[in-house]
Amino acid sequence: MHSLITRARQGDATTITRVSQDGATPPDRRRRLLLSTLALLPLAGCGPDAPKLNGMDLSSMPTGDFQLQDTDGRQRQLADYRGQTVMLFFGFTQCPDICPTALTRALEIKSLLGPEAAKKLRILFITVDPERDTPEILRAYTQAFDPEFVGLRGDAEQTRAAAQSFKVFYQKVPTGSSYTMDHTALTYIIDAQGKLRLALRHQQSAEQCADDLRTVL
Repeated sequence: MHSLITRARQGDATTITRVSQDGATPPDRRRRLLLSTLALLPLAGCGPDAPKLNGMDLSSMPTGDFQLQDTDGRQRQLADYRGQTVMLFFGFTQCPDICPTALTRALEIKSLLGPEAAKKLRILFITVDPERDTPEILRAYTQAFDPEFVGLRGDAEQTRAAAQSFKVFYQKVPTGSSYTMDHTALTYIIDAQGKLRLALRHQQSAEQCADDLRTVL
């Protein structure tokens, strides 16, 4: 079983919490949500005619949604991006490893797909740490990777609703006088018709991700 949760910790090496096939489980504080996610994800895309993918075929699962604001304060929902293929990632700007790696990989994927296909792609980054990720901080963070990347945020309730809609786990973890965030490390792919299609694993290379995206674009 591939890892779904990552702990990003300032100043420390990033560690990944693994859930193995022999029945090992995470701590009680996250068990219920994590197990419900694991129960659903492996069942998706298991049909004999499913295309060979490096990531996870989620085409049989319902598509999530969100009601959030972009960094210019405009209300956004998934339907606003209909007509484009969406790469959706949940993270936070103080993540030292997993999040910047995912966004750097997104840039590489765009390059591998070529300019015409890249025009059909929209990368969205939803912060799970709206307490610290103000619109200004979120804008500076996403645009440091690519001016076309879109940062999205909401209040605590809106963030929770968006995460639950995509079965994303996140949790604040105290670290002395500060805190970090545990969060799901998958990138979700929604096609131009607004249907959830894939989840790209964090371990996938940009080349593998681009191959998967070509089945959607």
